[in-house]
Amino acid sequence: EIDDAYSTGSSMMPQKKNPDAAELIRGKTGRVYGDLLSLLTTMKGIPLAYNKDMQEDKECLFDGVEAWIKCLTIIIPMIKTMKIKKDNMYKAASGGFTNATDLADYLVKKGVAFRDAHKITGEIVLDCIYKDITLEEISINEYKKYCDLIEEDVYGEISVLSCIRKRNIVGGPSGEYVKKHIDIMNTFLVDK
Repeated sequence: EIDDAYSTGSSMMPQKKNPDAAELIRGKTGRVYGDLLSLLTTMKGIPLAYNKDMQEDKECLFDGVEAWIKCLTIIIPMIKTMKIKKDNMYKAASGGFTNATDLADYLVKKGVAFRDAHKITGEIVLDCIYKDITLEEISINEYKKYCDLIEEDVYGEISVLSCIRKRNIVGGPSGEYVKKHIDIMNTFLVDK
């Protein structure tokens, strides 16, 4: 939840908070990308020495840096004052059957060919949609109707936290790599 200092109320819905600062910062991306593209286009034809067309590199460089500094000036206190609602995040991460791939992978580990695991998982997801439930809410007896290789350990494999932990790759959401990225950013921001 973003602090009131970095959001505004909706003109129509009194309960809604518009994340204005975050939206404006996101909007700056296009402008800064434009500055980068201008700079790259100007520099592409430059031979080895200084040329008059390099006079055009200053405007886009200064504009991009100025926008970046302004964004940091807003986003740092915005993040420091926002409240993390873990239950809401968990609920959002649980929706949309993002763990269906993990169910298919689980079946493959049990010896099911991927094409069959894919089909079985798709049937289970369709059944969940029809019943308005998640993969975690299916009973083991229901799972066994689709594949008798499914055991109680499936719940550990398809839990949201397990799915996140398994994405232990650069840029992935696992706690290990998120912490590494935070450490890199802290070093970058503090050392500069």
